[in-house]
Amino acid sequence: MATPKEHVEQIRRTKFSIGGEPNPLTEDLHQAVKNLSAELYAKDVHFLMELIQNAEDNQYIDGVRPSLEFIITSEDITATGAPATLLIFNNEKGFSPKNIESICSVGRSTKKGNRSSGYIGEKGIGFKSVFLVTAQPYIFSNGYQIRFNERPCPHCNLGYIVPEWVEEKPTLIDIKRIYGAGKDSLPTTTIVLPLKPDKVKPVKQQLSSIHPEVLLFLAKIRQLSVREDNEDPKLNTVSAVSISSEINFVTRKNMNAESYTLHLSAEENDDAEKECSYYMWKQKFPVRLENVVERRTDMEEWVITLAFPNHERLHRGMSLPGVYAFLPTEMVTNFPFIIQADFVLASSRETILLDDKWNQGILECVPSAFMDAFKTLVVGSDQAPVSSLPRMFKFLPIDSSPFEKLNFVREKIKEKLLVENIVPIETYTKQKHFYKPCEVGRLLPSFWSILTKARAEGVYLLDLSSHDGRKILSSSFDRGEYDSILKFLGVKQVNVDWYAKCIQSSDLVDGVSEDVYLELLLFVAKNWSRFKGSNMVNIPLIKYVDSDGSLSHFSLQQCEGARRVVLADSSQSCPCSWLIDWNKEFACAANRFFMPEITQKAILRLTQKQTLLEWLENQVNITTLNISMPLVDNYGCVTECRKGVLVPANVSKWADLIGSNPWRNENYVELGKEYLRSSYYADQCTGSGKLIEFLKTHVEAADIPYISPPNAGFSAVDTPLTKDNAFLLLDWIRNLRQRGVRLPEKFLKCIKEGSWLRVTVNGCRPPCKSFLIRSSLGRILQNGSVLVDIPLIDESFYGDRINEYEEELKTVGVMFSYEEACAFIGRELMSRAASFTLNRRHVLLMLNFIQYLRKSLLPLDKFVKSIKEGSWLKTSHGLRSPVGSVLNDSGWRVASQVSDIPFIDQAYFGEEIYNFKEELKLLGVIVGFSGNYQVVIDHLKSPSNLAFLTAEAVLLIMECIRVMQAPSKLLNSISKTSCLKTNLGFKTPGECFLSDPVWGCILEVFNGLPIIDHEFYGENIFTYKDELKQTGVVVDYEVAFQKFARLFKEKASQNSFNPQHIKSFLSCCRLLKESKSRFPSDFSIIIRTKAWLHTRLGSYSCPGQCILYGPEWKAISLITRLPFIDDSDKCYGMGIHEYKKELKRLGVIIELKDGKEFVPKCLSFPSDPSTIAPESVFCFLECIRLLMPVPDQKLSIDDEFSKRLSRNWLKTHAGYRPPDKCLLFDSNWSSYLKPTDGPFIDENLYGPKIASYKKELNAVGVTVDVEKGCFLVANHLDFLSDSNSIVQVYRYLSRHDWKPEDKVAMKIWIPNAVKGGKWVNSEECVIHNQDNLFGSKFYVLEDIYDKKLLPFFSFAMNVRNKPSLDDYVDLWNDWESSVEQLSYDKCCKFWMFILKHLSTNMEKKLSDSVMKLPVTSGDNEIFLLDKEDVFIPDNLHLKKLFEQEKIFVWCPQQNLSPLSRCKLFDIYKKIGARNISEYLCKEESSILNGVELKQVYPNDIFNLKGLVKLILGFLACSSLKMEPEKRHEAVQGLLNLSFFEAVEPVTTVSYSLSLSSGDTITKKANRMVRWERQSSKFFTQKMKGLAGNALKYATYFSEAISEGVLRENHDHVPALTELIKLAFVLKFKNEEIEFLMESNNLQIFCKDEEFLSSAFPSD
Repeated sequence: MATPKEHVEQIRRTKFSIGGEPNPLTEDLHQAVKNLSAELYAKDVHFLMELIQNAEDNQYIDGVRPSLEFIITSEDITATGAPATLLIFNNEKGFSPKNIESICSVGRSTKKGNRSSGYIGEKGIGFKSVFLVTAQPYIFSNGYQIRFNERPCPHCNLGYIVPEWVEEKPTLIDIKRIYGAGKDSLPTTTIVLPLKPDKVKPVKQQLSSIHPEVLLFLAKIRQLSVREDNEDPKLNTVSAVSISSEINFVTRKNMNAESYTLHLSAEENDDAEKECSYYMWKQKFPVRLENVVERRTDMEEWVITLAFPNHERLHRGMSLPGVYAFLPTEMVTNFPFIIQADFVLASSRETILLDDKWNQGILECVPSAFMDAFKTLVVGSDQAPVSSLPRMFKFLPIDSSPFEKLNFVREKIKEKLLVENIVPIETYTKQKHFYKPCEVGRLLPSFWSILTKARAEGVYLLDLSSHDGRKILSSSFDRGEYDSILKFLGVKQVNVDWYAKCIQSSDLVDGVSEDVYLELLLFVAKNWSRFKGSNMVNIPLIKYVDSDGSLSHFSLQQCEGARRVVLADSSQSCPCSWLIDWNKEFACAANRFFMPEITQKAILRLTQKQTLLEWLENQVNITTLNISMPLVDNYGCVTECRKGVLVPANVSKWADLIGSNPWRNENYVELGKEYLRSSYYADQCTGSGKLIEFLKTHVEAADIPYISPPNAGFSAVDTPLTKDNAFLLLDWIRNLRQRGVRLPEKFLKCIKEGSWLRVTVNGCRPPCKSFLIRSSLGRILQNGSVLVDIPLIDESFYGDRINEYEEELKTVGVMFSYEEACAFIGRELMSRAASFTLNRRHVLLMLNFIQYLRKSLLPLDKFVKSIKEGSWLKTSHGLRSPVGSVLNDSGWRVASQVSDIPFIDQAYFGEEIYNFKEELKLLGVIVGFSGNYQVVIDHLKSPSNLAFLTAEAVLLIMECIRVMQAPSKLLNSISKTSCLKTNLGFKTPGECFLSDPVWGCILEVFNGLPIIDHEFYGENIFTYKDELKQTGVVVDYEVAFQKFARLFKEKASQNSFNPQHIKSFLSCCRLLKESKSRFPSDFSIIIRTKAWLHTRLGSYSCPGQCILYGPEWKAISLITRLPFIDDSDKCYGMGIHEYKKELKRLGVIIELKDGKEFVPKCLSFPSDPSTIAPESVFCFLECIRLLMPVPDQKLSIDDEFSKRLSRNWLKTHAGYRPPDKCLLFDSNWSSYLKPTDGPFIDENLYGPKIASYKKELNAVGVTVDVEKGCFLVANHLDFLSDSNSIVQVYRYLSRHDWKPEDKVAMKIWIPNAVKGGKWVNSEECVIHNQDNLFGSKFYVLEDIYDKKLLPFFSFAMNVRNKPSLDDYVDLWNDWESSVEQLSYDKCCKFWMFILKHLSTNMEKKLSDSVMKLPVTSGDNEIFLLDKEDVFIPDNLHLKKLFEQEKIFVWCPQQNLSPLSRCKLFDIYKKIGARNISEYLCKEESSILNGVELKQVYPNDIFNLKGLVKLILGFLACSSLKMEPEKRHEAVQGLLNLSFFEAVEPVTTVSYSLSLSSGDTITKKANRMVRWERQSSKFFTQKMKGLAGNALKYATYFSEAISEGVLRENHDHVPALTELIKLAFVLKFKNEEIEFLMESNNLQIFCKDEEFLSSAFPSD
């Protein structure tokens, strides 16, 4: 592997053509660099954010706390003339060769396409953004020392991406000096940026403005720091900051969401560290198809993280960003939580693109994520009390955002909140209940105070939410600080009547103490504007003593009546109880009732009694009996209003202690001196001092120590107090404590901090800095510490009395314990150490003091604890805390080789430091090695300093691993360091093997496996087998084989095995076999499945696919390409055969029977089959025999094998053929055929031996059964021309019911009369010709072959038994085109066949195919005429009229039944013949000239009425079903007729028939009857002259009448004609007409009867 420097030179040479061959891609690189430059300076890039982003995307070693450090210095360590230099330190894994190649390219980031794997970089600039601030960036990482230049390189004219090796400035020593001499070593990666002059100030501004929350959503970076390093610290202008993050614990985790707590801490410019913890909620949402954008196509889900700060957010005076895309944007959302997601950013990184559809999709998911997180915080907190929940509601986005799209998020969150059971209500139980905001109501704060106190006094309040159906908000939530939140949720106050119901139902008047009762009244008073006019005035609220002394109540409304409630004057001398008693005595004659005495006394104690009294007086009409005692103050002024009374100063203690009057501003009255003198008034004499005593009793005139102190300081305590005043002050404090009076804050503060207490050193000190300790201990401490004086209270001044005031002294801050004194000494010492370094003398004195205390058997814990954490002990790492520092001695010699241990600076402290070993131990210093392996691990040198270790150092490391149970830090440090000496030099543990006498030979198969040098380390190295294993050294047989197996696999995949490898490996296999060792199963699989043996085929194969050549393989090798191991001299040589046993154990095939499976796969017949020797065929068949399964089971032949077998390789009498086209001849065939009659295997070549392989031949496809040879024999027919042989084959095929699979094979041999013959298609043949019509059209087989073969032709060859209908049609078509006349016999046979066999399906074909039909004339000759001119004689009258013409279709006259005749006519009609009655034209002439007419009555000819009735019945009841009006109209024309009679026929009818030729045939006939419609006349020939023609007349008459009546319904004329004809024959007699109608189901109806009556009135 190339060194870093060699790698860089290679890049310069191959990529940039510097000192090497020209690179054809140079032009492309020029263009890419131009694009980079344009992109770099066109974008507004925050280069620090790009660097932080890069650090987050880096990889880190497990166990390392990822950190990023920025140091800016004014020192020009690069010697480039830069005014300042920025150094970036990152403890990542470091640059790999791939990373170096990527950074020397444009657009080849190693992170591309890995966004779903956690990479957050996006802008496409990354490291190259440093060119915004520097012209020459430097990189030091993993041995690489390179720089880049903004200016084009003179060798290749490219900038930005051409690496240069750094030889001199800066050096690693320069960088380490800036980084800090006290630190162990440099982080893995250092970037040095000599800043451009105009960029120094902007860079410093960016460094000072790094937001402390920058680490909030970074998954890796846990520490970030910024500092400035200058020789003169006063020149520093960058705000130093150190930011760290720590995930505390995970509280919830599932497939789509998890939550955890994250702590951020930031320390700026050595100020106190600030912290904030954040509740983090991370949730996944699937990406919707409509939101996918091009640069996020690899992302399938959005990960949204919400951060909820538990304290004040860290901000360093900056704005608070609300949106993160892993790093902060500058978007201030006004939301109390932070949104993080993989947003698409604007190029400046300041904002997200709000109109981007990707971002819109994310924002649409934020409300759901917020609700899930919020419900988990509030409802899901099972263990959290209700009181802790309200603060969670501070996370609600109650303030609108300046960004409209984010206001949409806010509104969606609000919508979801309003429908969720999320608001806790007050239950006064542990059970929590949550309701929707609209279902919950608030209470006034002062009422909550009343309820809390009432509940404490036992009032039942569990039914708070039972009034008005409104749930009551939790008391811990119903506070002023949550007003805006509750307004956002829409939670409103309960209505005023709720309070009245609650007070009345909850016993808040009598069930509570007087103080709570008065608080209730005060609540009503302060909210009177709400309650006035409400139900509050009607509930019994005011207590009073009734006339019988019992407790009663008035409502507020009742207090406005004649009966008044009264209060006694609180200042009067008469006691309240006396007034109440006398009022009861007088039976409340004045309708005045006093409030109970206990209530009135409670009012006097009430702090807001004035407010309550004013309300009682002004709104409730309660009056006060006011009797006040005026007093004269020290100025002689009379005063009535006062808060308290002081005794005169000249007889007081307060004036002596305090001096001036501090109570004056608090409305205290200082009594005048007049009250001290004796006096005489109203005949009463008062002695000196008597009034003062009276006033002490009745107006509570007071003095110290009985007076309450003012909330003010007094100057007397700033100076030493006399002993008496000191004790007076302490007595005052004692009295106040006993009375339970709380000392006012200012008063207590001035006493604690005033220098009035006398101590043993330096006069007086404040109590809070003084001690009162037993005098003996005090002296010990005073004498023991020569560094710090302890201010002990001077007991010689105060005497033993001072010890009586221990509690009071504690109250004012005096310290008493020895431990507090020791802690005081420690604090003082550490305070000094913080201001200036403790020198050698200080430290030794301090140790000496500890030694003194230890020897004096005094407790040391407090003192030691106070100093042990301070950084005051000088060590090799600089000033450190004693904890973890080490006192060096010879036991640490080896340890110091591998660890940078913080030894106490022996040169500085001298040998004297060794006098304090015990004391140093107490402080946490490690004294003596004695197995302190953890120290070795904690201070382990960097991996680069652990290379090439001595033997004793390695053994120490092994012992550390053994004792400390494999610490990860130590393992990580040495695992990638070349620290172990091997036969190939120093290597990393993971590369090394520990040899073993049993299986070590395997390590020698391949050169280059590093084996640990046990001669260098000694035999002890073998005792650390387990520890070496933990570092990565291969010590186990199985693991060694795993690694050997990987190398084996690698070489196999690369086909890089040489013959020596193979022989060495086989030799090792032999040794392992002798030692009875086995390969691991995994390795056995590898060597059996991987291709590592070279074969004659020129490729590598696995053992199981190889064959070791031997004599028995010779014959089969001629027709196969078998994978024989290459034993040629160019490869393994014949020596490979020495390892026959080993090869066999590895799976190589040795014997033919074991390699039978190869034959089908490797079968390869030569292109010239004549070269195949019978021996090869027999050997192949022998392999088939071995391959065949148990008897009677079929050999499995796959497609490939089948394809190989399909070559022509078996010799038959028909030539070389594949097996499936061959037959095996035996005795079974001889009864049918000769060997030459089919493709039988040639026994002349193979001899009789071939018959012994009958089963094997059958297995490969040869047909051996007589029954199965039909196909091949039939296919061989084409090669035969001997009629006898062909007949024999036909008999064989017929015997075995053979039938060809396709029509092509349906050929039939037709022999010639002389010799030979020809093959014809089966369609050209028929079996029989029964009508002897087809002799010239088909070959008739019954005339050629034996009748026994005829069924075979019919079955197998599909030869038709006789001609088909189609054949007859074709025959007719032939006649149409060839003859005009047909014989009666042919015509009869043809049409009789058609009549018998025509089916419905064939009718159309017959109609379409037949163009001519047979016709006949009177002479019985048959002609073929066009079917358009052929007619069917459907009317005998017309037939007789046209019988001499050639127009009527021919029909057999004999042996044809009427039904068959009709069927034949129907066939003719479908072919095209027409009924003559339908197609001729009929024309009637007018009345013949010369005919004499005579008008007659209709009844002279027939019964008109009977005729009309019959016709009406037909029209009404036939299928016509004609309406009455219509049928009456139809017969009306008949009634209107005039009838005329003639002796001769009355008219002539002319019949014309047009032919297709254009000719017309015309025939004429006379008619007896005619109806002229236009003239309404009916003409008829006289019946008497028509003897014998009565039926003929009846027919003509009925036709004429029917046609006349049904002229619009002609289809019904025949039916009516027949009916009238029958009636005419019956002479229209009424009885016969009735019967005729009845028999034909005809009748007339009422309207018809009426019509007949009107038409024939006389009848």
